[in-house]
Parts: sequence; C-alpha cells; structure tokens
Amino acid sequence: MPRAANITTAPWTLDEPHLKQFRGNLLKWFHREKRALPWRKRRDPYRIWISEIMLQQTRVAAVIPYYERFLKRFPTIQSLARAQIETVLQFWAGLGYYSRARNLHQAAKQIVAQHDGEFPQTMDAALALPGIGAYTSAAILSIAYGFPVSVLDGNVARVLARLGAIQGDLRAPKCWSELKAASETLLDAKNPSDWNESMMELGAMICTPRAPNCNACPIAKFCPRPRARNSKRFARQASEARGRKYHDCRRGYCSTPMGELCS
Repeated sequence: MPRAANITTAPWTLDEPHLKQFRGNLLKWFHREKRALPWRKRRDPYRIWISEIMLQQTRVAAVIPYYERFLKRFPTIQSLARAQIETVLQFWAGLGYYSRARNLHQAAKQIVAQHDGEFPQTMDAALALPGIGAYTSAAILSIAYGFPVSVLDGNVARVLARLGAIQGDLRAPKCWSELKAASETLLDAKNPSDWNESMMELGAMICTPRAPNCNACPIAKFCPRPRARNSKRFARQASEARGRKYHDCRRGYCSTPMGELCS
C-alpha cells in the first residue's frame, strides 16, 4: 500500500501508485454514499441534459419535483421539440431563468433536425447547441457517453483549490485554466462518468463552502486543509480573518489567504 501523499503535494503531481489510491478512495466513497437522484437511474443523455440545465443556479432539492414533472410531459427530445414554447415555459414555471427553457426548446429542435433526435456525441456538436457551454457539454458527454473529459464547476473548483492550497479568485482566467488542467490530470479516463460525478458529489456533500466535513472526506489524507486546521498558524490566521473582507470575490469561488473559500 503506497504511503499517503505529503501535505505539500497536490494530487495532480502524484506518482501513478498514489494517484491510483487517490482515485480509488474517492470512487469507493461515491459508490457507497452517492445520493439516489432521479437522473442517475440510467445513463440517458436526454435526462442528463435536462437535469444539468435545471441545476444551473438551482438547488438539487428544488429541482427534483420540476424535473420529474417536466420529464413526464416531455419524455423524449422529439416531444420537447414538437411542443409549443408556451407549453414548455408553463412546465418550467417556478424554476426561473426562463432563457434556459427557451434554449432547451431550440436545442431540441436542432437535435431533431441535425442529429436524428439523439443528443450529439462530439464536443463541437454539443457546444453548437443553444445553452450548452464548456461545463454542460463535458458533463453530458462524460456521464452519458463515457467521453474522457473532466468537468469543472464551482464544486469541483473548490475541491481542487483546497487540495492544492490555491488562493485568490478561482474564476480568474489563469487560475481557472490551471484548475482545468489539474482536473484533466486527475480524471479517471477509464470511468469518466463516475469520476466526474464523484468530484461534484464531494464538493456538494463534503467539501462544502462553509464548514466542510473533513473527517468524512475520503481523500482527506491527500489534502493539506485538515492538518492545517489543527495548526496554531491556521488558528491565528482564522482569528485575524474574522471581520475582515478580502478582495471582491465571486460567490463560492474566492479563496482567502488562510485557504478558506467564501460561500
């Protein structure tokens, strides 16, 4: 059994035995603890696509009843494409950000017209759809089709920032680019679907913006944060930080000098 990584070693710089252990720890945790979400019942690209769009700017618990009602009315891409936009908006009502529903409807029509009613399986084709960006295309293609690409959203960025003790505005182009490169290095290319979901699940359930549950984290031994929290230096920095506002930050993406992320 390889020894745990040194606290100064970011996981994406690990040698192969340690990287295998890192991936194994996270995937075992995910398979054991993952939430039973309705879009996880099967690897249907349409259902995954709908869930990803609904989850933008909306909490999981709030999305579930809307997701189930929407899929009951529009069970296929074809049924969504055939529908009147007024009907689509009616079944979206309550979720807000109605441009998401309009883009879904337009994208469904484009998929029927250009892709025989099947969500495209290439990155370029997915990105050409209305409302589909880099994160959404990576999530759908990796989860539904096993396409070997990593996802990088707020949850994953927070996990990576803590693992690498990265500070500053994580949404700054240079930092985001480095985080994306790190996520690609860590990606389990043999199982990109479960890997990406496990990283997002970790950020959502364990490595939360405030009060992360480091004791329950399956990869805590690879992270400097749990050990740093026990140090006198961390306690002093935390004390000094109380009441202090750091630079303007984007909600959930800013890392303070003591390694805490805003929420």
